[in-house]
Amino acid sequence: MTESKRAFIDFMCGAGVLTFGDFVTKSGRPTPYFVNTGRYTLGSQMRALGSAYANTIIEAFGQSFDVLFGPAYKGIPLVVATAEALAADHGLDVALCFNRKEAKDHGEGGVLVGHPLQDGDRVLIVEDVTTAGTSIRETVPILRSAASVDLQGLVISVDRMERGPSGEGSALDEVGREFSMRTESIVDLDDIVEHLHPDQGGPHSITPGDLERIRAYRDKFGVPSRLEKH
Repeated sequence: MTESKRAFIDFMCGAGVLTFGDFVTKSGRPTPYFVNTGRYTLGSQMRALGSAYANTIIEAFGQSFDVLFGPAYKGIPLVVATAEALAADHGLDVALCFNRKEAKDHGEGGVLVGHPLQDGDRVLIVEDVTTAGTSIRETVPILRSAASVDLQGLVISVDRMERGPSGEGSALDEVGREFSMRTESIVDLDDIVEHLHPDQGGPHSITPGDLERIRAYRDKFGVPSRLEKH
């Protein structure tokens, strides 16, 4: 695992974004850990978060996109922070766009805010977490109803590595295949478990009980861990 991944996991823990306990995901599953990007509350945190997204995007996609799209609501600050970091850190000044939850019937009207999507725009979606892929399946029709866009990919902060609806791979992989686009995450559950393993003894290490509950959860909902192959 790279040092940047370790630093990002510590960053999430320090901000109270990654926590362990008893939670329920958007898909309705009880889960022993939760990622809540709404807990990034400082400008310095958003700057660091945007840089982490931007670095992952440049490494995975280079400059093969024209527009960043952030699904409402949590995707809105994410896409702004990422666009700013791309410009400041990588000299890449790209357009950005996001949606409203409800169409506006006055002023400029419509559902989308920011860059007006055009046919042929290469769009990269910036999202927080993917569990079952539900939000992305809601997002893609919004984009395609606006213009004949080229979906370049999806970037998220944490891949929970859960099985998709078809059971033929992770939800993130299934979304990528369904919409013929590349999917990337800054970190995934394997990275989190490896870095926060009780044996590591780090400042944010999880307890043996947390580890067992995560393993039980993965046995029920997740895809195989690459850590257990060694």
